[in-house]
Amino acid sequence: MRPAPGSEPEQNIRIEQVRLVFNGMKNSLLLGSTLAVVLTLTLQTPENLHLMLAWLAMVVGGRVTCVSYAMFALHRGVTVGNASRLILGMALIKVFEGLAWGTLAWIVMGQAPLPYQLLVMASLAGVSGNAVSLLAPVFPLYASMQIPHLLIVACRLWTLDDNPYKVLAVGCLLYIVGQIGQALLIQRSSRQSIALRFENLELVERLRVASERAEQARQKAEDANLAKSKFLAAASHDLRQPVHAQELFLEVLARGELSELQRKVLGNARMAGQASAQMLNTLLDFSRIEAGVIEPQRRSFHLQPLLNKLENELGSQVDAKNIVYRSRETHLAVDSDPALLELMLRNLITNAIRYTEHGGLLVACRKRGNAVSIEVFDTGIGIAPEQQAEVFREFHQLGNPERDRQKGLGLGLAISQGLARSLGHELSLVSRPGQGSVFRLSLPLARDGIGADLLNTASQLQMERLCGMRVLVIEDDDIVREAMLQLLGNWGCECRAAEHIDEALQQVADWPVQMLISDYRLREHRTGAQAISQVRAAVGYPLPALIITGDTAPERLREARSSGVPLLHKPVSPAQLARALIEKA
Repeated sequence: MRPAPGSEPEQNIRIEQVRLVFNGMKNSLLLGSTLAVVLTLTLQTPENLHLMLAWLAMVVGGRVTCVSYAMFALHRGVTVGNASRLILGMALIKVFEGLAWGTLAWIVMGQAPLPYQLLVMASLAGVSGNAVSLLAPVFPLYASMQIPHLLIVACRLWTLDDNPYKVLAVGCLLYIVGQIGQALLIQRSSRQSIALRFENLELVERLRVASERAEQARQKAEDANLAKSKFLAAASHDLRQPVHAQELFLEVLARGELSELQRKVLGNARMAGQASAQMLNTLLDFSRIEAGVIEPQRRSFHLQPLLNKLENELGSQVDAKNIVYRSRETHLAVDSDPALLELMLRNLITNAIRYTEHGGLLVACRKRGNAVSIEVFDTGIGIAPEQQAEVFREFHQLGNPERDRQKGLGLGLAISQGLARSLGHELSLVSRPGQGSVFRLSLPLARDGIGADLLNTASQLQMERLCGMRVLVIEDDDIVREAMLQLLGNWGCECRAAEHIDEALQQVADWPVQMLISDYRLREHRTGAQAISQVRAAVGYPLPALIITGDTAPERLREARSSGVPLLHKPVSPAQLARALIEKA
């Protein structure tokens, strides 16, 4: 749609047309002046020499004035306020130029030999044609030159007595009409071309603004995600310290003599502590995925033992809600990481239990070509189509505005999807509100050579191997340090503790330590990896060591893992700690 006359887009187009014409005039000075000189030298005779020289001065003077005016206008700038004034000034110059060129017909036509007359008509036609291409974008400039130019030529031809000249005069008038039509077409085309350029520039500017806004939004999202990760890491670390110490103290307490009531209270306390630990471990799983420190240990194994284990462990949750849990027997084997697959399926099944109030859930396996599809069906509340992508986003929960901790943290599906990506598996969802959901996990079918199932072959803790072991604990938290000393002492270890690296070096100077346990984050911005390295250098051999950390920040996890020392995450259960000590002994 054409902009309204006087509107800002139309004014901008007019300004660009004036600039286009004025820029073109800068290159016409040499060409026009050269043509005028050649014609003067060719057509001059003793009788018309003065007239030809006067004509040459008019043409060259007009052309110099025209180009100077154009350059001055471009230098000062063409604006909405001065565009009309500049056009008017240039139009007056062009009227003079048109009259100057037309005067040549009065000097030569009917006076000079016919070849010279033909040369004049051809030259004037060339000047006229050049004016169309140069001046047509601003039609008033074209008209101000060409109409006087061609009219004065037509008048000269009409005044001559021979009829052929009169016919030529009529042809000249028709030539004016034709050129005016052509000039109007060129003006319209130039206007459309400039308008299109403006539209493209506007589109580019919109895209630039949109791109900047998108980049700002992306940066804000990254900053928010980084702030979230830092907050979770700090909060998780600070919470893990007391929960870790609590579990160690409760283990020491459980090994003493207690009344029935005390054991019941102790059991409730341990259940509350385990619930806290489970939520913290969920945060840790998510942080480990973000940190990229999970290295899948893939192997071939049968699925049925894993399904049996999950059904046995999660059966109590199902019974408490009075719903049904079924898992179909399968002989299929897959190629995956057993521990990570267990975590994914545990999250999917727990999620199904959490959102199912009537009916139940079914876990089934199907062979699909060279893949196995593990499917978790439930008859729960279902998920609306617009929410199905969102449920895999961290901390997103359905139907839990009050953030009930019994409904989890909203990380289970995000963790499962992250683990599926790290393993190269595909996790998908089909759901209908009010009818239930189906989560499908597709993984490779196992090939030949399935090894023994290691899911339930954890070795028994040989506690007697810990008796008399000399253990140095480097821990700057008083409560955690005391809990570690009490638990290790209860197991029969000979223990010493240090708050920082220098104290640890003093301890090993006169005490033959056999095992080193260090917290990762120590005072003065030192790390457990540095402490272990310095103690090993002091004793002169690679002393067995463990690092225990409450950090969940991705960069901290990567740093701790790069040390090459086995890493345990707070809260560490007594069984985990004992198993790690026995493996390193």
